[in-house]
Amino acid sequence: MKALALLALAGMSAFALAEEPVEVAVTGETVVEQYHYGMELDIARVISRSEIPDVCGVVPAHMTYEDHQGKVHRLEYVVFGQGCSNG
Repeated sequence: MKALALLALAGMSAFALAEEPVEVAVTGETVVEQYHYGMELDIARVISRSEIPDVCGVVPAHMTYEDHQGKVHRLEYVVFGQGCSNG
């Protein structure tokens, strides 16, 4: 009985995992990845980058890039704005 329950649970979890990529492919949406320090990126080509605003402080930025397999990624990271003066 335990083996049957475990087998059913494994089958449902595999089905749930297989469903997400199909949904992303059908809608054409790119999932936004959050950058963290030390994250290894496979960037073959940068497609676009967001403008850095003229504010003094940390602001979110985005980059869309293509990896070496041709998959498109959208990365969100933080940068210091360009509006601070040096004196």
